[in-house]
Formats: sequence, C-alpha cells, structure tokens
Amino acid sequence: MSTLRSINPGQPATEFRPIQQIVDHAISPRRFFVLLVAAFAVVGLILASLGIYGVISYSVTRQTQEIGIRMALGATTARVQLDVIARTLRLALIGIVVGAVGSLAVAKAIASLLFGTEPTDPATFAGMILLLGAVALVAGYIPARRASRINPIVALRSN
Repeated sequence: MSTLRSINPGQPATEFRPIQQIVDHAISPRRFFVLLVAAFAVVGLILASLGIYGVISYSVTRQTQEIGIRMALGATTARVQLDVIARTLRLALIGIVVGAVGSLAVAKAIASLLFGTEPTDPATFAGMILLLGAVALVAGYIPARRASRINPIVALRSN
C-alpha cells in the first residue's frame, strides 16, 4: 500500500486480493448451481436404476411360471437372461427417447449456464444415451440372472 502511495498519492486505497480469489468469488454462485445440478443428476440416475430394477424384478417374479415352462421345454439360461435383458433395454430405449426429446425441448432454457458446449451437443447426448443404456443393462442383469436360475419344477408347482 505504501509503495502505491509513493508512486501515485492520489490513487484511492483499496483492498488488494489475488486474482484467483476474485475469480473464485465471481463464479461461486454458478459453481454452486452446477454442483447442485450434478448432485440432482446423480440422485436421478440412482432413482432411475432402482426404478428399472424394481419394474424388471417385479416382471420376472410375475412371469416365474412362464419362465419355468420355457426352461422345461429346453430354453437355456443364456436365452432366458437374453430375453429379460432385451425387455429391459426395450423399456429403457423408450424412456431414453422420451427423455432426449424432452431435454432437447428444455435445452434452450439452460443455454446460459453452459460454457464451452452447445445445449444440443451431440457428444453430450450420445454420452447420456450410453450412460443410461449401461445403467439399464446393469439394472436388468440382476433380475435376468435370477430368472435364469429358476428351477422349472418349482416354477411349475407354484401358483
């Protein structure tokens, strides 16, 4: 401060701070908003995977006899797993398409919050589709594996 006064005595004295501190203070509201949105996205992804798992698990439980009959008639465990996973991915694809169309419609509203990317960035949408597909695949694998372990005799006797 004294060095500045000796060079220019008319210069008003202000508080000096490092530029990084000024930048951090300026972007902290946006950073908080991005972290909040990311946290909600993670929670949403977890809820989506639990929902997919719940629906497919319930569906497998309801179809125990049907799966048992298929296995009694010669269906392999791999075929049963493939059928359950295919059903899971069909349902997930419908949800992904509806969600992608909805997010394209809302993309313009969040354009001001994005830096270095466009609201309709193809790489972002492709990444989102791959991530949700992978989540659906993992969420459907557990019921598929359980379905393939159904004992045909027990399944036919139940109900």
